[in-house]
Amino acid sequence: MSGELNQPASRASSKRRKPGKSAFWKKQFHTWHWMSSAIALVGMVLFAFTGITLNHAASIEGSPIITTHEDVLPASVLRTLEAVPADANSDVAPPKAVSDWLVKELHININARAPEWSDTELYIPLPKAGGDGWVSINRTSGEVVYENTDRGWIAYLNDLHKGRDTGAAWSWFIDIFAAACIVFCLTGLLLLQIHSKRRRSTWPIVGAGVLIPLFLLIFMMH
Repeated sequence: MSGELNQPASRASSKRRKPGKSAFWKKQFHTWHWMSSAIALVGMVLFAFTGITLNHAASIEGSPIITTHEDVLPASVLRTLEAVPADANSDVAPPKAVSDWLVKELHININARAPEWSDTELYIPLPKAGGDGWVSINRTSGEVVYENTDRGWIAYLNDLHKGRDTGAAWSWFIDIFAAACIVFCLTGLLLLQIHSKRRRSTWPIVGAGVLIPLFLLIFMMH
């Protein structure tokens, strides 16, 4: 008899213990928050560090190291340039023999670069993260001049931050990293909302995070 009386109470308590929609979304927000933080962790440290180095670039800028190499194209390779018209545009790639020679002798890859043609010279800019470079080939004498500029690892990291001359793969990484940061911040805000009833300082701190940069932008910048 007592067992029959206890059955409705136990059923009611089990219904009360059944998680609702709020518990489901809370779990989802926690999952999205930690996953996005894991994806963005290394990138966030990198971009925070390079944010400091960029803000103080004038103070920590290193001296660039410039190296120059001079050589002469073999006659057989030089002849392949004669078939290229002087008024060719940047869509016209250098002959394969020239590209192969530059890889073999100077260890530079000019594929996917935009050449600049003239009647006397083939000039190929070689910009890169953390430095610069170019190669010039005299179309008459075959003289080759290659210059490489290395501005150091701080400049390299700064260029990664800006996406300067870093290629398509790094550009995709920046986009994915930015999306992960947005998810991380939004889910963090939603978790703040969930826990704000037990933490009275939540919204004053969030408000300070909004008002401080606004104050600096309106009153302190000139």
